Amino acid sequence: MKIRNRTAGPVAWAACLLVPLGAFALAAGGETGARMDSASAAQALIDLLDATGREKALFPLDDEERFNWHFVPRSRNGLPLADMTTEQRGAAHDLLQAAMSSQGFLKASAIIELERILGLLEGRPERRDPENYYVSIFGDPSSEGPWAWRFEGHHLSLNFSSPAGLLTVTGPAFMGANPARVPSGPKAGWRPLGREEDLARALMRSFTPDQRERATIAAEAPSDILTGNDREARLDAFEGLSADAMTVAQRAILFEIVREYAGNTTTGGDWMARIENEIPAGDIHFGWAGSLEPGEGHYYRVHAPVFLIEYDNTQNDANHVHSVWRDLENDFGGDALARHYEESDHH
Repeated sequence: MKIRNRTAGPVAWAACLLVPLGAFALAAGGETGARMDSASAAQALIDLLDATGREKALFPLDDEERFNWHFVPRSRNGLPLADMTTEQRGAAHDLLQAAMSSQGFLKASAIIELERILGLLEGRPERRDPENYYVSIFGDPSSEGPWAWRFEGHHLSLNFSSPAGLLTVTGPAFMGANPARVPSGPKAGWRPLGREEDLARALMRSFTPDQRERATIAAEAPSDILTGNDREARLDAFEGLSADAMTVAQRAILFEIVREYAGNTTTGGDWMARIENEIPAGDIHFGWAGSLEPGEGHYYRVHAPVFLIEYDNTQNDANHVHSVWRDLENDFGGDALARHYEESDHH
């Protein structure tokens, strides 16, 4: 049986759309029971698919489709939620929960709920479909060998790679919100990605005039994140104010910004330990462009040799957020998967 629900809120959406009755574990933002590992969760979903579902959802690990990611509304390859049964959606929930933190899962659910709200605001509800999100699995899910998977639709592209064992590499991880602040209706004022904006604005306002001048990389914000949907994220230079030029309190805010992105997935703790203990503060740069006034266009990024965060809110009168986390070493499995191919008989 297929279900369609276009009136539920974000938590109710997740409960109705992804999970069988009684199985929703994140309704209160907490986690209950043992977390299933990603490989087991992916295999459980595959086991529930018929031949047609497998043909849509499964790809070879070295298929170029793995790099065909985007965050705009467009046609996609993979198995959409709309084509899943209730039981299959429950398995899709388990897979997403295995890779995401409670925070990240609820953000993803909220972004999908915004599709319904955007359709109502535009007066074209048929154009925005909260079931138009796709699962794609690359290779054979395994606790030992390499594989990857993606959950993607408008304003959401979550890419995971497991080069070996159960360690999951995250990236690119894109989250967007339109509207960034819901202007009217029962959810007026709702900001699913509000903390990403508020923390960065608080950091800029904590700076001295000299620090703020050094952190400002442009007077006008760009119209979108600069790296777009590039397969490999690269910027020409490190710009802005480095963390070693900040006070202890300011650096704490900077790390909270990073934690807000890294903490969306189960690997967030490992990333924060690495950033706080292994990456020199002089290698981490915060850059801001555009206005400091709420409701006006702005952009920021946190850039280090091993990761990049970009955030842009300029479109639709600065009420439309695009944000992304990029692992500059291991997006799409990167160096780790390359080493696997070099050392194995895969080809």
